[in-house]
Formats: sequence, structure tokens, C-alpha cells
Amino acid sequence: MTVSPTPSATSFGFIPFNSVSFQSTEQFHGAVRTQLAHDIEVLFAYAELPSPLVDACRYVMTGHGKLVRPLLVASAFASIHSSNSERTDQYNDGVDTLDSFANHSPQPDSMLSSDLDSLLENDSDYDMSRRAALAVELLHTYSLVHDDLPCMDDDELRRGQPTCHIAFDEAAALLAGDVLQTLAFEVLTAEMPTFAPFDATIASQLLAIFAPRARRMVSGQMLDLNAEASTDISQENLEAIHRDKTGALIEAAMLMGGICAGATAPQRMALQECAQHIGLAFQVQDDILDVTTSTDMLGKPAGSDEKLDKSTYVKLMGVDDATSYAQSLFEDGRAAISRELSDSQNNDALLALIEWLWARKK
Repeated sequence: MTVSPTPSATSFGFIPFNSVSFQSTEQFHGAVRTQLAHDIEVLFAYAELPSPLVDACRYVMTGHGKLVRPLLVASAFASIHSSNSERTDQYNDGVDTLDSFANHSPQPDSMLSSDLDSLLENDSDYDMSRRAALAVELLHTYSLVHDDLPCMDDDELRRGQPTCHIAFDEAAALLAGDVLQTLAFEVLTAEMPTFAPFDATIASQLLAIFAPRARRMVSGQMLDLNAEASTDISQENLEAIHRDKTGALIEAAMLMGGICAGATAPQRMALQECAQHIGLAFQVQDDILDVTTSTDMLGKPAGSDEKLDKSTYVKLMGVDDATSYAQSLFEDGRAAISRELSDSQNNDALLALIEWLWARKK
């Protein structure tokens, strides 16, 4: 198996992000994506799925998604770890961690296993955040595969390419979604190459966060289907749907990243509050983009909400008021987490990600 070069684990875990210039935000995001791509290949080699199941899984997991949820895990991990490190003055070497991470020299594939295993022996918190990032992307992708099926939204385009049931068939797509969902939980404790042994204490906390929010995501999808063609749904009811359908997994991602970084109880509360605002804002944005952006830009059919007669914030409020509402939610999210971060907020990975999300066009 050929795997992508992997950034150094140490640069993401134990050196503080306290001297970062956020001209490097995109480099950080790129490094997280590179790590995730490597971990996906490691996972599929470990799982030994039969064809065409493995082909369908690789197809949907290696497309051109935004990878928002893994980025939320990584950014929450970086922010909480950096903030706590600054407050305790445990690490003070002045290294520009983010640039170090993003500009790490790729290692030959033959060196990856031994070198990375050695690094991760002393970097288990970072290693658990890798598992968490992989878990949330697996669960999210399973939900997309199933949402696109003819029995659900019946979409033919996702992330700029034919949906799984179009590229393969309905049976392969259904089973791909099933196995991605189970793998999402398995990766938190699986014995996989390039991963250090899992931390049982952290893993149990991650599962306690992840499982109920995975259930809420499915419940939210059912509520969303129930609300189709509704003419009198209130904003309160619409928000209740999306706090589960979209917001629950965003909430899980941020909390799981914080847990891996050793978040305190107040920090976990702040992360949850922030995530609740950001998760709802993200859905409002999606509703706006569905009517203001082209299919080519979105990578999925524009106008699909109207075609399915879905209840949306645009339908309820109009584009302008929905945009103002999304902006206020992003501002509330920033305020919620800012209270629990150190003074170096201009260099904060999570706040930078929130700005990136607000500016997104797809």
C-alpha cells in the first residue's frame, strides 16, 4: 500500500501554538487534510473490506469534501492545548508550531511506520485526536451516502462527483454507509498501524460524547423528512431539527478535540456553547448557498431544497434576514469560546476556522 506523506505528530501535539502567524491557516488545514488522507488509507488496509465495498468506501471518503468536522477536531485540540500550555507555562520554547507542522519535510513511505510509531509513543493525546477526526468524518460521510439514496433525497451529485449509488449501485452504497458508520466507532480503539495504543480513559470519554450525538444526527434527519412540504413550521421547530441533524456532529467534533487536549470543565462548556451556535449557523449558510450558488461551485445540485420542498431558513426568513441571522450566530460562537482561551487569540486555530467557515462559498 502506498500512503501519503504524514506531518510530524509532535508538531501538532506537545509544542504550543503560541507564536503562530495565521497567514498559515491554509497550511494548517492542508496539513490536517494530509494527515486524514493517510489515516483513511491505513484504516482501509486494516479493515480488509471486500470489493466492491472497499472501492465504494474509498470513493466517498477520498472525494473533494470540505472536511469541516475533522478540521473542527484538530482546531479545537490545537486551541485548547495551546491555551492550557500558555496558562501553565509548561512549554516555552518559542517554536512556530503551525509553520513547522505545515512545512514538515515528507518522509519516504519506508520510514513512516518506524518513525511515526516512535513519535506517537510520546504523543498519545495527538494520536487520540487523529482517531477522533477520522471518526467524525466517517460518520458524516456515511450520512451523506445514505442521504443521497433514492429512498431519501435521491441526489446524483455529491462533492463534485456522481453519488455513491450512481457510481456503484444502491446495494453497495447502502452497505458502504453501514460499514462507515461502524468504523466510526471502531477507530477510537482499533489497533491500527501508525497509531499508538489507544488511551482507554480518553476513548471512553470520546464514546460518551460521540454515540448520543450520532443518534441525534439520525433523529434530526427523520425530523427533516417529516417537515418536508410543511407550510407552517416555526423557526423554533426548524432550529430543533438542525441542532440534531447538522449541529450534533459539529458539537461532537469540537468536544472530542477538546477532550483529547485535556479541556477543563469550563472549557468543555464553552466548546459546547460555541458548537451549538456554529452548527446552526452552518445549516443556515447551507440553506442560503443552495439558492445563491451554482451547482458547479457547490459540488452538489443547487436548488435541491426547493425541489424537495424542504423547510429552510431562506423559505422562512428570506436570503437577507437569513444571512444576518447566520452572522449573529457566528459572532455568538466566537464570543462563547473566546472567554476560555488565552490572551493570544489572534493566533488561535479555532477562531481562525470560524472565520474561514463564515467566508465559505460552498
